[in-house]
Amino acid sequence: MFWFSSWFWLAICVVCIVIEVSTLSLTTIWFAIGAFAMVFISMIAMPFQYQLLIFTAISVILMIFTRPIAVKKLAVKRSATNSDSIIGKKAIVTEKITPLEKGAIKVNGLIWTAKVQDESEFAAGDLCEIVSIEGATAVVKKADSVQTESTSKE
Repeated sequence: MFWFSSWFWLAICVVCIVIEVSTLSLTTIWFAIGAFAMVFISMIAMPFQYQLLIFTAISVILMIFTRPIAVKKLAVKRSATNSDSIIGKKAIVTEKITPLEKGAIKVNGLIWTAKVQDESEFAAGDLCEIVSIEGATAVVKKADSVQTESTSKE
């Protein structure tokens, strides 16, 4: 009968690995490791309830103590993309922007479609500040200062 429980734990291990590979959440991998340990532990004659208890204990202990370390080691540093990197920058209006009509701005040498955040209007040549990105449209507001790093390069 012990051979049956060994195969059972091996199947649980494989299922957990498949789930982990498809989700990459670093959760089921600990249960896969616990099930793999149970393949060998189950060879000792013991009731299935005890095997289940040992499996749960091994898996939970591994998850609690090693998951934070693994998450920290495997964390990918997020760098700002093109759209994220322009939020907060100043830009020059190249086409008139009104509350009802989108216009265009130039920031870092690129032209972006833009709309206003509030009820303000911008004429070509005005200075604005990018507050967010909605799809491929920059949302802008009145800028505080006249001279900026991005406009001085242009």
